[in-house]
Formats: sequence, structure tokens, C-alpha cells
Amino acid sequence: MAWKFHNNAPIYVQIMEEIKLRIAKGVLKPGDKVPPVRDLAINAGVNPNTMQKALSELEREGVLYSERTAGRFVSEINDGENKMREGISLRLMDAYVNGMRDLGYNEKEIISELEKYLNSIFEMEGK
Repeated sequence: MAWKFHNNAPIYVQIMEEIKLRIAKGVLKPGDKVPPVRDLAINAGVNPNTMQKALSELEREGVLYSERTAGRFVSEINDGENKMREGISLRLMDAYVNGMRDLGYNEKEIISELEKYLNSIFEMEGK
């Protein structure tokens, strides 16, 4: 999975969000071993210290845990995956709605545009 960064938030925060997204999507599952910091940093194209900060914050939040000699692992978060997924989806919806409002769309127009978009996507998938 490609790492894409933008200028709207610190890189370590974006790394945290990407790892949470991978957990929410099921790419990373509870108990999975997380690659070493240096490997992740090279793959993401970031400084190892930045990656270390992101992983440490994820540990502090309980998303990851460390075993002294074995490395880092995805925590067994019972309802956490759903909460992560809900949090991510709320941020995406917030960005969409605010972006549409900035373009001058009202509530009904936003809903209409979303429905048109979804219908076109589902039509393409059905073909």
C-alpha cells in the first residue's frame, strides 16, 4: 500500500492515520506483527525518528503494543476496529461536506450530488 502525505497535518499524525486505516480495513489484524521502524520508514520515505514517534503514539493509544524482544504488534481491540472505522468515515464525510459547502452547495444539492456519484459508481461496478 502506497504512503501518501499532504501538508495539512504533521507526517507522524498521517502515519498514525494510515496505520489505523489499515487496521480498520482489515489489512492489519489483531496480533499481526508490525514491520520494524526502519523498514516502515524506508517504505514510507520518511525519517526513522518520525516513524518511531508515530508508532510510539499508537502504543500510547493502545492501538499497538510491544514485546521486548519480539517487536510491535496490533492490539486485540474488541470494538476498536469499528470505532477506528467510524472515526475515519466521519472525518471523510466532514471533509466532503465542508468541501461542498465551500463550493456553495446546500444540503439538498450535496445529497443529490452524492447520490449521482454513488449511482454512477454502482453502475460501473455492475457492468
